[in-house]
Amino acid sequence: MSTGNAFFLDIEQSLGGKSWRHGSGDDRLVQAFVQRHAIPEILAEVLANRDIPLEQVESYLTPRLKDQLPDPSSFRDMDRAAEEIAAHIVGGKHIAVFGDYDVDGATSSALILRYVAAAGGHASSYIPDRIAEGYGPNIAALKKLANDGSDLIVTVDCGTAAFDALDAAADAGIPVIVVDHHLAEDQLPKALAIVNPNRLDCSAGHENLAAVGVTFLLLIAVNRALRARGWFSERREPNLLAMLDLVAVGTVCDVVPLTGLNRAFVAQGLKVMAERRQLGLMTLGDIARLTGPPSTYHAGFLIGPRLNAGGRVGKSDLGVRLLTTDDQQEATAIALELDRLNDERRRIEQAVLEEALALAERQDNRAVTLVHAEGWHPGVIGIVASRLKDRTGKPAIVIATDGATGKGSGRSIRGVDLGAAVTAARQAGLLINGGGHVMAAGLTVESGRIEALGDFLDHRLAESVGAAGRSKSLTIDGAVSARGITADLVQDLERAGPYGAGNPEPRVAVTDCTLVKADIVGGQHVKLIASGKSGGRVEAISFRSAETQFGAALLGRARDRRPVHLAGHLRINHWGGRETVQLTVEDAADPA
Repeated sequence: MSTGNAFFLDIEQSLGGKSWRHGSGDDRLVQAFVQRHAIPEILAEVLANRDIPLEQVESYLTPRLKDQLPDPSSFRDMDRAAEEIAAHIVGGKHIAVFGDYDVDGATSSALILRYVAAAGGHASSYIPDRIAEGYGPNIAALKKLANDGSDLIVTVDCGTAAFDALDAAADAGIPVIVVDHHLAEDQLPKALAIVNPNRLDCSAGHENLAAVGVTFLLLIAVNRALRARGWFSERREPNLLAMLDLVAVGTVCDVVPLTGLNRAFVAQGLKVMAERRQLGLMTLGDIARLTGPPSTYHAGFLIGPRLNAGGRVGKSDLGVRLLTTDDQQEATAIALELDRLNDERRRIEQAVLEEALALAERQDNRAVTLVHAEGWHPGVIGIVASRLKDRTGKPAIVIATDGATGKGSGRSIRGVDLGAAVTAARQAGLLINGGGHVMAAGLTVESGRIEALGDFLDHRLAESVGAAGRSKSLTIDGAVSARGITADLVQDLERAGPYGAGNPEPRVAVTDCTLVKADIVGGQHVKLIASGKSGGRVEAISFRSAETQFGAALLGRARDRRPVHLAGHLRINHWGGRETVQLTVEDAADPA
């Protein structure tokens, strides 16, 4: 594969309206990688473009958890939380886990439940109803858990901003531990302990962990506390490493950067997932027709949406129940129900998306796309916000109003901190509740203040959105002909994975192609067969482009047979017992 610098500098305006630029890796460093570590040139280019130091190549290609794990005690309140949980396990007291209704919350909840059960303790879960209760702890639920016999409540993936509920719980004598990763303010709610790397007074680092990653570190600390008490002198210690599949799924689905500790979590967790130890994940994967070795794609696009479906349009606790059951019949029933709910979610999402897109078209001058309407299903607004963000290239917030109030969900673009902006809006009195992290946020707002919220966000984020918009370019890791695309090439690229947010999947340019076939499949996607100038063919697909200008351009090139360069990601497609290489197309350009 060639770096092709001159080729890339010629692409100033693609069919998708972008410029193409070769990655920033130095050619001399690429050659040093090849010579010292005996790796293929394309893999060396990927590493150089990600600024991997020469001396760290070997450890980067084989991420090990023990090289990345911090001492859990370095996190503020970690030891206090661990000792409290350990004391409740040893004392035979009941622990209730109050989790968020998304995948991160479900996997965090399941992780604690499985650990406590394996350690000989007693725990149960509570997942609030998205529509009836909303996000985060509420005092009614906390009081009910206490009245029903819970001696300790642990909130996961929520709680950092739950001032009213947690302050009221503390005043009522209800003990609560918060395990979270969302952005914190100067003041914190009352709790026995708040374990959150994004506390302003926490210097442990690892601010990019998902809640399930924080939970895993907490359980290491709990295990250490139980060991110190002699709790395992007559019983087997829980196998935390065998639970890393839950950590991997939650980390991928919460779209946190796959660098450092997160990358090690996912790399090792996917290996555990491949062993099919977790009954719920295994059953759901089979129903979702997961084929081949588990990958971040499978976790994020097959498993994740189905685990989320219960919290979006069905029963919020289905995901946790699936991930904690050891009964095959129950696992199959829940997995089938989640699959059905996911189909229902798709139908609802499409209807809301069409209305949201129509409203968004009137907002060209906005830095943040903010749309709202009465009657939209609150369970799909986060997905619709993500779709709007992809279409507009700007942060998007979608608000479902119900009379006097609205519940909103937002998704951001690289370089724009939406969570901090939403927190600032709440501090300014524009929101009833709200918060999040860099790439996503949630909020509750009075309907009469939605326009003021839009103005506030526009003013606050205009500069960063403008800077992000001016850099509409695709970074290309290398160029290859259709003839050079093989399964071995894809396997070489996969060695620098797992890929995701913060560690982008390598993007290649397939040069001088002729589109010999193009069809719309699934009503939304454009499927292609590209033939190379010097021979070879590659199957390709452009997702959700059938009704876009880009999709129309691809279909047009298949009709007139004019040459085209394709840019995208190469993956192995496992289907019908066959393995073929497929290019997922992101963009296309005219040859110079």
